Amino acid sequence: MRSRSLSRASSSSKSKSKLLEMMEEAQREQLLNIYAQTRTIAVIGASADASKAAHKIPRYLQSQGYRILPVNPRGGELFGEHVFRSLTEIDVPVDVVEVFRPAQEAPEIARQAIAIGAKVLWLQLGIFSEEARRIAEAAGLTVVMNRCMGATHALLGLGPGPD
Repeated sequence: MRSRSLSRASSSSKSKSKLLEMMEEAQREQLLNIYAQTRTIAVIGASADASKAAHKIPRYLQSQGYRILPVNPRGGELFGEHVFRSLTEIDVPVDVVEVFRPAQEAPEIARQAIAIGAKVLWLQLGIFSEEARRIAEAAGLTVVMNRCMGATHALLGLGPGPD
């Protein structure tokens, strides 16, 4: 009797493991599709400070062939591109809106991403917002949260990764 329950637990454990593998594979495919379909990334909170992730990650992605449109209220130029003071100033198609701002700003950024016709809202590592997720997904955007776009690019085998 005891071995029977152990085998059920083992079988159940194997089923859970297989389900987890399938979920991970589906997520991997979704992420690969995002990178494959992306040409232009608007980076909210892009930084001129080379020591910050908000500089290193977009610089890396640019080196991998993506067009980076920096967004920062300070304006200027960054990565050889005009810095837009807000997301709504961007007048070219944007595939991904990558967010390097606090989570409490994410819902409004999601609304702006919808307004400019972005396809993906990507909240960088450490940023979660269920409200932003609901807003963006209701409008048909794909949402990625708490994941570094540069490190994920490397993890998927698409490039060497950021410095």
